[in-house]
Amino acid sequence: MSDSRGSTTVLLVRHGRTPTTGELLPGRSPGLHLSDQGWEQARAAAERIAELPVSALYSSPLERARETAQPSAELLGLPVREDPALLELDVGQWTGRALNDLNRLPEWRTVQHNPSAFRFPGGESFPEMQRRMVDAVQRLCASHPGGTVVCFSHADPIRGLLAHAMGTPLDNFQRLSVGPCSISVLSYPAAPDGADAPSGEVDPVVLTVNSTRDSLRELVAS
Repeated sequence: MSDSRGSTTVLLVRHGRTPTTGELLPGRSPGLHLSDQGWEQARAAAERIAELPVSALYSSPLERARETAQPSAELLGLPVREDPALLELDVGQWTGRALNDLNRLPEWRTVQHNPSAFRFPGGESFPEMQRRMVDAVQRLCASHPGGTVVCFSHADPIRGLLAHAMGTPLDNFQRLSVGPCSISVLSYPAAPDGADAPSGEVDPVVLTVNSTRDSLRELVAS
């Protein structure tokens, strides 16, 4: 999935299901692995990804993301490179807490409806999360111009990046669905010579969001 004009395709893969998906806010806590269903999802995603001429695989350092990348690495014969910029949102003191408890807090409404104004106690803000994801993908595009890069990450970082790509306010990013092992795809055109873009940014084309079934082979920017 590349072209002569130098567009770089980025696949954003959320990790597969874990035993705590939908129940806890795991954040960056170590030791959380894929469930049996999560491994099945990872293998199915790998078969879809393997249809493409992939240049490189990158993953969040957390186990659940690296495990999701493993079947793709085996099918493609490529190494998985860890990139800390693809890490889960740092939720600080909320790490490991039950979602049912958190949604009773007054701060939860801010998380859902005004995330741009929220910083997790002892952790990261949503704008910081979005910025590091945008910077990371721009960096990877510069490393693999005209290629196809697969990034295994987490729901909120992927949503934050997609919102930026769509020009959607960060406060609305919770409206984007990014299910376990879903694949979202962005196409980043090469920056024109002499372009005056902040930090080398270019505007991507969003090819698909939250895809779990269809072939990725036919996706092209139009």
